[in-house]
Amino acid sequence: MNKPELLIPAGSLENLEVAVLYGADAVYIGGQHFGLRAKAKNFSTEQMKEGIDFAHKHNVKVYVTANIIAHNDDIDKVYEYFEEIKEIKPDALIIADPGILTIAQEMLPDMEIHLSTQANNTNYKSVNFWHKLGVKRVVVARELSFKEINQIKENSPDTLDIEAFVHGAMCISYSGRCLLSNYMAGRDANKGECTHPCRWQYHLVEETRPNEYMPIYENERGTYVYNSKDLCMLEYVPELIDAGVGSFKIEGRMKTQLYVATVTRTYRKAIDDYFEDESKYRNNIPYYLDEIKKCTHRKFTTGFYFKRPDENEQIYNSNTYIRSYTFIGKVIEYNSAEQMVTIQQRNKFCVGDEVEFMATDGENYVTTIKEMWDEEGNLVESAPHPKQVIRFKIDKEFPKNTIIRLKSKEF
Repeated sequence: MNKPELLIPAGSLENLEVAVLYGADAVYIGGQHFGLRAKAKNFSTEQMKEGIDFAHKHNVKVYVTANIIAHNDDIDKVYEYFEEIKEIKPDALIIADPGILTIAQEMLPDMEIHLSTQANNTNYKSVNFWHKLGVKRVVVARELSFKEINQIKENSPDTLDIEAFVHGAMCISYSGRCLLSNYMAGRDANKGECTHPCRWQYHLVEETRPNEYMPIYENERGTYVYNSKDLCMLEYVPELIDAGVGSFKIEGRMKTQLYVATVTRTYRKAIDDYFEDESKYRNNIPYYLDEIKKCTHRKFTTGFYFKRPDENEQIYNSNTYIRSYTFIGKVIEYNSAEQMVTIQQRNKFCVGDEVEFMATDGENYVTTIKEMWDEEGNLVESAPHPKQVIRFKIDKEFPKNTIIRLKSKEF
């Protein structure tokens, strides 16, 4: 039994470095064009090269998204973009559109191709069709159950890899193919510009009574009719492996470094624990679930894996995330002689706060800040300025880019 790949989203170079540090086997990133997260920071060509070099030095693979559904005006630009891809040498391209696949095979004949979930693959005949066209891996549709994924695996050649989403936000539309954003906001979801109208609050209005808003659901404040819970499959690592999933894909290229560190570290530990000793994995499930809730999330669901979702998989009264911890900074360097850590601040924290360092081995180191200094050596009581450099004493060394978090006051 082969250990599955842990595939982590990276919306920026910083997120990529965090994903690598916390245990990713591979990361997927987007350039400035042709990916489905146009509102993420994304990578310039120079940043993509830097990120790929960094990942490869740590034996981590990098996949680049080019998974929009292309229009005629995109074609010439795809040719230009793939000229850049030639130079930076990622490990694979993630593609959904047959036209873009054709261009990739013409310009990058040795490049490994992964078929995006946008291509709506729900059966083994379609999977084998794409495999014959040169696709090495298929990201199966999120609408599939364990049984259906297993049937695809059993009816496909061993040379085809199966990748599936195991964690993160769920798109309410069929494999992410949605017109709501385009229709309501003029932003094309299938070209990476989704405004997420599925998360908005809706009421029903009768045509002749324009100011009388009636709730669609039994809630006086209205309802978020398309607002799905987040996927979380931490408790079902054995079932995913048994179904034939060779790559565990995490959603979240628009998420924070705290999110990336938390999901990477937690799934890394769950996978490794299972392969070390299944009873260890089973006993640690409460720990995994406790840890995963320390980054922004909605309530959790298992999606379509066990059954077709019903009304219990939706959130009807809110579209906000649960934020139990705040990302307050990351380590820049550690001076062992002075037992002094230098960090770059990301959110406000103060003297007296109990902060938590996220060790890459899964341990959390909690310490209370008694004194701290700014970059000029002045004693300060708080760190309110974005990306402020702060120093304070700590008796344990952590490597560069270690994430530091603070429990939110309301939790």
